[in-house]
Amino acid sequence: MKKLTVLSIVAASLLLVGCGDSATGAEAKAAAKPAVETAAPAAAEATKSAATEAKEAAAVVVEKTTEAVTETVAEAKDAVVETAATATEAVAEVATEAKDAVVETATAAVETTTEAASAVAEKATEAVAAATGPDGKALYAKCAGCHGADGKTAALGKSAVIAGQTAADLETKIAGYKAGTLNVAGMGALMKGQVATYSDEDIKAVSGYIAGL
Repeated sequence: MKKLTVLSIVAASLLLVGCGDSATGAEAKAAAKPAVETAAPAAAEATKSAATEAKEAAAVVVEKTTEAVTETVAEAKDAVVETAATATEAVAEVATEAKDAVVETATAAVETTTEAASAVAEKATEAVAAATGPDGKALYAKCAGCHGADGKTAALGKSAVIAGQTAADLETKIAGYKAGTLNVAGMGALMKGQVATYSDEDIKAVSGYIAGL
């Protein structure tokens, strides 16, 4: 209510000033000028202060935003580094396992190949020995007169039939006759003379031949 009264008085004054002569109007303007001059700097100062505060607030917002972005980038970088490290470890582990598997497979293959090669070499050696060793049939020729061409004759009617005996038994007996330690049915001296020139390879060869009769 008081504000309305003051406004009414001001409005009435203005009307009176407007309706009065020019001198009175000039006086009114002159009276109002100091008030305007005083209010303008105050308004400018208030505007300047508000602008400064707004600038400072904006600076704070920018600083906080920059800090938040920097922190987020750092966290993202750490996460990427950690993920990359984990992936590298996984790849290294897989590579090691694959390498071990390849080495194991290669080792097994080499062992298998070596065993196969050894077996083949052994067979080849035996074949070569059989092909190039003493001829059992030829060595038996001087035995055939007493034991028969087929080995089924009892020598001088005293010895056992030698055909069908195992090669191992025949080797042992012939070696015994050669050494003079065996004398079956009084045939030791005769047999020793017969096999005296036989080598170990000859004894093996002739025994194998007789066993096959």
